[in-house]
Amino acid sequence: MRIGIDAMGGDFAPKECIKAVLTEANTKDCDMQFFVFGEQSALAEYANDLQHPKITVLFTGESIGMGEHATKAVASKKESSINVGMSFLAEDKIDAFLGAGNTGAMMVSALYQVKTISGIERPALSSVLPQQSGTTGVLLDVGANSDLKPETLAKFATLGSEYAKAVYGIKNPRVGLVNIGEEEEKGNILTKSAFPLLKNQTGINFIGNVEGRHLFNDLVDVAVCDGFTGNVIVKTCEGFFYNLLKRGVEDDFLTKFNFEHYGGTPILGIKKPVIVGHGITKAKTFRNMIKLAKNVVDSELISKIEQSFSETTSS
Repeated sequence: MRIGIDAMGGDFAPKECIKAVLTEANTKDCDMQFFVFGEQSALAEYANDLQHPKITVLFTGESIGMGEHATKAVASKKESSINVGMSFLAEDKIDAFLGAGNTGAMMVSALYQVKTISGIERPALSSVLPQQSGTTGVLLDVGANSDLKPETLAKFATLGSEYAKAVYGIKNPRVGLVNIGEEEEKGNILTKSAFPLLKNQTGINFIGNVEGRHLFNDLVDVAVCDGFTGNVIVKTCEGFFYNLLKRGVEDDFLTKFNFEHYGGTPILGIKKPVIVGHGITKAKTFRNMIKLAKNVVDSELISKIEQSFSETTSS
């Protein structure tokens, strides 16, 4: 398996990324080949370490910063590590591409070069939903689409269901629509319009509206919402986790909210595996991103999503 990595992405680039790649490459029975994309000047001090039979270094002319405008940067920096890595993915030179840099740039470059799966206009970002039972659910969208149509939410339900089945092994994931009440008539224009679409949609196990208090109580496996709502949920949980951590609170369930354990998240709806991570990602998390990328490839998630949308279109 060929894994591409943007070494220039994240607050600790390229050091933490390189540490993760070297650790994985030196792991016994490693069956992955790593393609590291980055500027020569930034990777120079790691030149000797990167001379490894399982590592190929691709020098790029530039990189995209965390604070840059995604669309403008992707359009103007053709030789950035994100763009070059994404072109390798589009041309089947690698099997997956991951990075912890500018998420917007990763999304835009993926849309321009790799394209979306047929039937999907708007890809989604997901996040984990730790459950009290120890299982892991999925929340989407969490920031890629602040404004969207009800039909898009219905497609997110399919994306989330296939992801939960393929990666987390949930056989018949329960899909819930994030709302301010359980009753069908509750919500805003978006959720009221999306409810009947989800209710009548084939191929998913829709259980109705779910409130915020339901998200972690083993009542739902896939929670769908617009990116604005999802991002607020994720950032609130993140802030709550770190505040409790600073107060010395220790709890097994609480540790499940530590993003380091999960690495990143795939951009669901893109034709090939693209994994994005948190900007403060360090080596441990990069390693988990690599494991997630491998899992996505091994599980044939993309093919399963394509098949699901093909069946929906033909029915």
